[in-house]
This record gives sequence, C-alpha cells and structure tokens, in this order.
Amino acid sequence: MGQDNITLWTEFVLAGLLHQKSPAVFVGVVNSMFVIALVANGLLLFLIKVDPRLHIPMYFFLSQLSIMDLCQVLAIVPMMTVNFAINRYTISLYGCAFQIFVTLTVGGAECLILATMAYDRYVAICRPLQYPVLLRSKICCLMSLCAWFWSCVQALVCSLYVLPLPYCKTNVIIHNLCEYPALIQLSCSDNSAFEKAVYLGCFLLFLIPTSVILASYLAILLQVLRMKSRERSHKALHTCLSHLCVVGFFYGAAILTYMTPISSYSAEKALINSVFTTIFPPMINPFIYSLRNQDVSAAFRKLIAK
Repeated sequence: MGQDNITLWTEFVLAGLLHQKSPAVFVGVVNSMFVIALVANGLLLFLIKVDPRLHIPMYFFLSQLSIMDLCQVLAIVPMMTVNFAINRYTISLYGCAFQIFVTLTVGGAECLILATMAYDRYVAICRPLQYPVLLRSKICCLMSLCAWFWSCVQALVCSLYVLPLPYCKTNVIIHNLCEYPALIQLSCSDNSAFEKAVYLGCFLLFLIPTSVILASYLAILLQVLRMKSRERSHKALHTCLSHLCVVGFFYGAAILTYMTPISSYSAEKALINSVFTTIFPPMINPFIYSLRNQDVSAAFRKLIAK
C-alpha cells in the first residue's frame, strides 16, 4: 500500500460498550459503583477534615487515597455514561492523551501511597515511641508530594509520547477508556525502544513500593508474634490483612495491564482489568480501610448525633 493511501487517525472509537452483551446493565453496574465510591470517599474526606481525632498520619494518607480514587472514577465513568446516553463513542487523540495522563498519574500515585500506608503501620506497631517524629506532618506531606510528582512525570511522558505518533491501523479501541498499550498497538511506527523504557519505569514503580510493603509487613508480623496481648495482636493483624488484600488485588490487575508485552495486549482482558483497577478499588477502599475502623465509626456517629 502506498503512503498516500494510508489514513492517519486523529479520532478514535471507544467500542468497549459495543462489545458488551448487555451494555445497559454494564453501565448501570458501573454507575452504581461510581455513586458508592463518590459517597463513601466524600464522606471519609469530610470526617477526616472535621474530626480532630482523625488528624494523624494514618488518616492523612487515607485522605490522599480517597482523593486519588475520586480523580480516577471522575475521569472515566461520567464520560462513558454520556457516550452511552447519546450513543456517541468517539474521542479525540488529545482526549485519549488526557485520559492516559490522569489514569497513569492516579494509578502510579496510588501504588506509592499504598507503600507509605504500609510504612505508617510499621512505624506505629514496631516503633511507636518514634511515630510522632518519623511521621510528623512535614514528612507526611513530603511523601505524598513525591508520590504525586513521580507518577505525574511518568504519566506526562507517556501521554506526550502518544500525541505525535502516526495511527494508521484502525481507530477502534475495544475498551471504555484510552490506555497506553491499546493506543500504541494502533500506531504504525516502531515504538519498541520506548516500550522497553516504559516497561522499566513500570517495573521500578511496582518493585519499590512492593519491596517497602513486604518489608514493612514482615517486620509487623515478627512484632505481632512477640506480642503478649491477644487483643493488640488481633487488631494489628486485622489492619494488615485488609491492607494486603487490597494491595494484592490492585497490583495484580495493574501488572496484568501494564507489565505484559504490548504485542500480547488483549482488549477483552483489559476491559475486565480496568474495572478492577479503576472503578472497583475506589468503591471498596473506604470500607476496608476506614468505615470499619472504630475511630471513623465514632466520628460518623458523632456527626449523625449532631
């Protein structure tokens, strides 16, 4: 085929809903999860803001996690719902780049915040006397700022890289949102060098937080085994196991999406993974981390009593 006959796409079709057997049911389920995520995370942020007892590092990191979860669902679900309502599934290249930037920024920052939360529990359980010093407010803010900055830089590089690429294969993305691997597959240029660089960046982004999480919880487990109080050990294990379940769930889906070679990227599998990495965690995180917590429950009862 001659170069003159090649069509270079600047607009894409998000055909994920078109490949659903019951798109109305799928949109309804996703929007139900969206509403729950908004209410739960919004309530958690409000309680942390108004209750002085929750002005400690653990709840500061939880508030950061809630903000990330809200940004994630707000960047995806409203657009998908509007597209379904007006039966229009196209998105511009700049719109794709923006979605890639938001999802990668929030996803990367959440990976790092999950690691800081594990470190917070390690200091609280294993070094309680040093907790006010090691996790004073300035250090907590700096850790949060670093998480946002690092993930933002990586996301910006990826989103800017996809803009000048020539897209000539097809403009149909079997997905509900634009993801970097799906868009790269549509390019007719050689991106192997950049793919390796992104793979290395993602590997480091997963390796460093995972190492911190595993080291923190190994130290916590050893400390719990030395505890004489069953109540204290049970409380510590309950908090850690809940956190580890969400970490395993989130990291597993993220690795399947971003750590597999782009040549083996499957849009159908990505549809499922995207729900578990972008919509499901924001819905369940407040319940696992906070709404079952005694301090948060007490703050909620106090709010209701007023």
